[in-house]
Amino acid sequence: MGPIRPDLANTANRFASHARNSTVAPMNDHASQPVERHTDVCVVGGSAAGLAAALQIARQRRSVIVVDAGEPRNAPAATMHGYLGLDGVPPGDLLAAGREEVRTYGGEVLDGSVTTVRRDTDGDFRVELTGGHLVHARRVVAATGLIDELPAIDGLAAHWGGDVVHCPFCHGYEVRDQSVTVILTHPAGLHPVALFGHLADELTVVVHDSRAVPPEHLQGLRAAGVEIREGPVSRIVTGADGHVNGVELADGTTLATDVVVVGPRFRARAGAFTPLGIAPEPHVSGLGTILATQGFGATSVPGFYAAGNVTDPSQQVVQAAADGARVGAMVASDLATQDQQRGAARAAGETDWDRRYSGGQLWSGRPNGNLVAEVAALAPGRALDVGAGEGGDALWLAEQGWAVVASDLSGRALERIAGEADRRGVTVETLHVDANAADAYPQRAFDLVTASYASIPRTPDHRAVATMLGAVAPGGNLVVVSHALPARPEPIDVHVGSRAYDVDAYERVTDFAAAVAASDDWVVEVDETRPRPAGAASTHHVDDVVLRARRIR
Repeated sequence: MGPIRPDLANTANRFASHARNSTVAPMNDHASQPVERHTDVCVVGGSAAGLAAALQIARQRRSVIVVDAGEPRNAPAATMHGYLGLDGVPPGDLLAAGREEVRTYGGEVLDGSVTTVRRDTDGDFRVELTGGHLVHARRVVAATGLIDELPAIDGLAAHWGGDVVHCPFCHGYEVRDQSVTVILTHPAGLHPVALFGHLADELTVVVHDSRAVPPEHLQGLRAAGVEIREGPVSRIVTGADGHVNGVELADGTTLATDVVVVGPRFRARAGAFTPLGIAPEPHVSGLGTILATQGFGATSVPGFYAAGNVTDPSQQVVQAAADGARVGAMVASDLATQDQQRGAARAAGETDWDRRYSGGQLWSGRPNGNLVAEVAALAPGRALDVGAGEGGDALWLAEQGWAVVASDLSGRALERIAGEADRRGVTVETLHVDANAADAYPQRAFDLVTASYASIPRTPDHRAVATMLGAVAPGGNLVVVSHALPARPEPIDVHVGSRAYDVDAYERVTDFAAAVAASDDWVVEVDETRPRPAGAASTHHVDDVVLRARRIR
């Protein structure tokens, strides 16, 4: 195993140790009731191809949700190879870093499984997840990969990805100068023999099924002096150290070996796409099935794309990532062209929030108790409520004499606030804006800027954080409140349930605290976790994280 690049390892460690109690988001990450989400793109599969596609899409300021069952094809392998700059890195480290990069641009990666994808009533796609959650998407990218089907030889699967390999480019160098036995179950198994022969100290070829490998295909190997044994293999022999040390034939003969090479058959993970009229097609090798594409990842179903191993079993991780990046770029271009033709484009996430505010009331309508506690002693002035939602905080502030601007990505949420303000006889100005838009808020204009459980997608430069801090006038206050969530989410069985939200895709209280701490213009007056006040609408959260800082100049 080669050394792990320190910067990648650090990224993976940061991913693994993110404190979720610092997330600014109005939801838990594993909703107990079925939830409907709306996004520009749903990527099914979160390995190299899926994450690379999602990264391209998120960088085009599109909303993207990746649903990942956590079953990558290369999961049995301890390290991956041939990836320039990342050779020898454990596959899990690459995926951890990739998820973090996608989330940095506001993309969400959800643990879960997709059961069915079908056309939605509006012509887009309806993606159904285990546990009952739904994702409505304008485009879908299938990056579900393949299932390798090994020959039914005792002990083979137990060593798959270790002492049993199939790709000379993935693992050939690591087995150099050892004794290698190639088990042939089909003619295509001959392709890597010369490569492994070049790397190995000793090479033996065992024809497990003589009917599947015509004798004439072996003539060249015999002429080259390669030892060939014919007869079924009964089992793989394991030594006292737990490693392979032999191959036992059906006649009782045991061939000493260090490494076994076998070419699996494969099957595309594509059952969820059947309602779209998409069916796996035979691969040209005859060894399995794939999803066929028509170029640049497009399939025969408009708006439905595929990338990675599910389209080409020969792809190593680096090729799968490159394919995903290419397909993601095509999807983003497709969406941009459609929006241009329609003459309208919406901010990432706007449709999701508008749809959620289209039904009955979501929240209690009461102000956040922690906001009340932090603001009660302040003299009323001009206030900005970011992510105002249904307006509980903004309306309460207005009733206390504040001149309030309620800001939200959702126009429908703001319509509710305006209607309730009229009913109560108070004035609340509404501002329909994306918190990540340039110059979203007037600078140095507010005596109070507040955000309670506001879902603000992350950006690499934390633009929304900077803009919100910049909106506070000298002498004014910033108050940010979020749910305190466990440092690590409880694991879920993705075959039974799925997560509905990815809280790590949103700005955290720690992002605000770090920005304040980096400036001499601010003094932190409160930064703590405390019990939630009585009467909160979401009873599944126990504590809140509260930050209050004052701008001194």
